[in-house]
Amino acid sequence: MAQTIHFVRHGEVFNPEKILYGRQPGWRLSERGQEMAQVIGDWSVALSLGAIHSSPLQRAKETVAPIIAKHKLPLTIDDNLIEAGNIFEGKKFELGNGLLKHPDMWRYLWNPWKPSWGEPYEELISRMLKALFFARDAAGDKDAICVSHQLPIWILRSAVEGRRLLHDPRKRECTLASVTSFHLDNDGMIESVSYSEPAKHLLPTKK
Repeated sequence: MAQTIHFVRHGEVFNPEKILYGRQPGWRLSERGQEMAQVIGDWSVALSLGAIHSSPLQRAKETVAPIIAKHKLPLTIDDNLIEAGNIFEGKKFELGNGLLKHPDMWRYLWNPWKPSWGEPYEELISRMLKALFFARDAAGDKDAICVSHQLPIWILRSAVEGRRLLHDPRKRECTLASVTSFHLDNDGMIESVSYSEPAKHLLPTKK
């Protein structure tokens, strides 16, 4: 039977200082992020799930908790779903034009195609595909949910849809608590991709 593997981005993180937290441990959801997680849990009720997988990071595990509660399935932690590696994590400035204000960071910007400041896109795609097919196999003939992070989800989708990997981070279609769904054919291969925002009403207003 055809399956769908839903990649859920975690909810909003409590981060008043606007730190690039990356893979750092201990970053928890904000109150709004907890609300987002509850919305995703409610959204998931309509699904017939055979597997629920998550990144090992705290914000992902907090996001997946309401889904687990609704479906009474065990949680599988998959390290392949973790956030992308990035040498800027822990910094208090934003990716994009903000980097140009920090000359000591310029040496990392020489190759945006790789990218030179973090985990190579090809490695990111490889591990996210492994996560997708691991969830597919674990779910049997049912669907699966994988809770992950914005960049890994976006790069996987971009690769599947043939989009160039070099991109403007501000234009990723992967908001907080969004769902990027990979629909598989009867042979278990990716056939199409769809996108939804069950928690759109909770998204912070852009300034």
